[in-house]
Amino acid sequence: MSIRIFLTGGTFDKEYNELTGELFFKDTHLPEMLNLGRSRVKVDTRTIMMVDSLDMTEKDREIIADNCIKTKEDKIIITHGTDTMVETAKVLAEKIQDKTIVLTGAMVPYKFGSSDGLFNLGSSLAFVQTLPAGVYISMNGRYFNWDNCRKNKQIGEFEEIK
Repeated sequence: MSIRIFLTGGTFDKEYNELTGELFFKDTHLPEMLNLGRSRVKVDTRTIMMVDSLDMTEKDREIIADNCIKTKEDKIIITHGTDTMVETAKVLAEKIQDKTIVLTGAMVPYKFGSSDGLFNLGSSLAFVQTLPAGVYISMNGRYFNWDNCRKNKQIGEFEEIK
């Protein structure tokens, strides 16, 4: 069994420019993260795009969905910005029912050293292998059904909608 990981950007893969104070995209940190986490799970990765999720368009979401539909793997992780993760999950759930798809991200860039990204990636690898077909969001060691969670910007965590 192989897991497909699609990379779309978000805080997960941002770098910090010490001169300007801006965050930007360079390359994905995923191979380094898998190595650091000593992952032995077989994965195939593909960078679809590197965008902040606030800049993601409906066309971008369609491209993500199309990649999920066309891949032969039925277990998929998508790294994604947290601000519009639920919107992308909705598009995926409307189009795909026969695959397990887990979206994950980070509140703090991996390169900051205090990021939740490594933990979220590891949790997502476990969840995608054990959850039934469906679309989920994995953050902070928890998984949520895509349509029953939201990002709580006051506390910086995803939470279940009561």
